[in-house]
Amino acid sequence: MTSPRRPAGPATRPTRVVLITGASSGIGRSVALKLAEPGTALVLAARALAPLERVARQCRAQGAQTLVRSVDVTDAGRVGELFQAAEQAYTRVDEVVHCAAVLAYGRFEDVPADVWETAVNTTLGGSAKVARAALTSFAGRRGNLVFVGSVVGKIAVPTMSSYVTAKWGLHGLVRTLQIEARTTPDIHISLVSPGGVDTPIYRLAGTYLNRHGSPPPPAVTPDRVADAVISCLRQPRRENNVGIANPLIVLGFRLFPALYDALVTPLMTRFALASETVANTEGNVLHPLGQPDLHSLTPPDIDRS
Repeated sequence: MTSPRRPAGPATRPTRVVLITGASSGIGRSVALKLAEPGTALVLAARALAPLERVARQCRAQGAQTLVRSVDVTDAGRVGELFQAAEQAYTRVDEVVHCAAVLAYGRFEDVPADVWETAVNTTLGGSAKVARAALTSFAGRRGNLVFVGSVVGKIAVPTMSSYVTAKWGLHGLVRTLQIEARTTPDIHISLVSPGGVDTPIYRLAGTYLNRHGSPPPPAVTPDRVADAVISCLRQPRRENNVGIANPLIVLGFRLFPALYDALVTPLMTRFALASETVANTEGNVLHPLGQPDLHSLTPPDIDRS
């Protein structure tokens, strides 16, 4: 049973406020659960409210304060409202972990334009909107901003053009922000780049291959990536790579492009696509699955239990 809500006061003021996007599942969920403890306030955001509330209940059970908001990161206004709500509730945001991303599988010409563009806008455009809001919130004081990228931000793979495009763009955005942050030494920006991660994103993704994606081996757990994120919060660094095969894959892509190009399609088909046949679908790209009407949601109030 959830404890009664009570007003903020000195006894309930958190010592740490962390805002996490994409917190309803996968890496974002793991980060939230690992950070949940007394004295910490977690601001949890995602499009789908029901799974987000489940994560919030688990975090409260571990002693963390929570604020839950349904937010589509492609909407700059909603992203701004998210940070405003956090600041109103807790007076500040100390750290931001941005995990929100979507993708669609299929040859570039087979993925409908609206699906492709929305996938890029969510994964890359959403990152820019969260970055802008975070840097505004951090202005004049300390702040840590961690982005979850991907090894595909350094390589190219077939049938994932929206994700590859977005993650390459994210890598460029993060490196630019890191250079600019040299003039604001109290603000730290890090990138976590995993390889295959065993999360729901593959089954939730759009597909125009009649097959779902699957995490390419050697896949790591969301907890493993969450540990890398938390390590960057504790000790900021330019980049934290997760995945034993990542350096070899990137090296092959850069040094042996012809060989890489010849091998990557059969390897993707064999190891990064599920075997069963499914109907083509937009997945969760345009709307969170099972919850298509985002604007009908009434965001819940803060729970300080």
